[in-house]
Amino acid sequence: MNLVELTEEVVKSLVSNTDGVTVKEFPTDEENTILIQVMVDEADMGKIIGKNGRIANAIRTLVQASSSLHDNKHVKINIDKF
Repeated sequence: MNLVELTEEVVKSLVSNTDGVTVKEFPTDEENTILIQVMVDEADMGKIIGKNGRIANAIRTLVQASSSLHDNKHVKINIDKF
């Protein structure tokens, strides 16, 4: 499972509207860095961010740990609503 699929699976398990989740990878100028953009429904933002950003940080930690096992690239995850 690649990092985008892992991120999408984790996010979809947390939200109510799974059809409203979009996860894409974008190129960055930095070497060895991956940018993953997560778009969720506005109603689900609180579930993804969590209190004081704890859930968002946990998602970032999980994906970064997976990356260190396989690609050893730095992962940046941006979470936004639409």
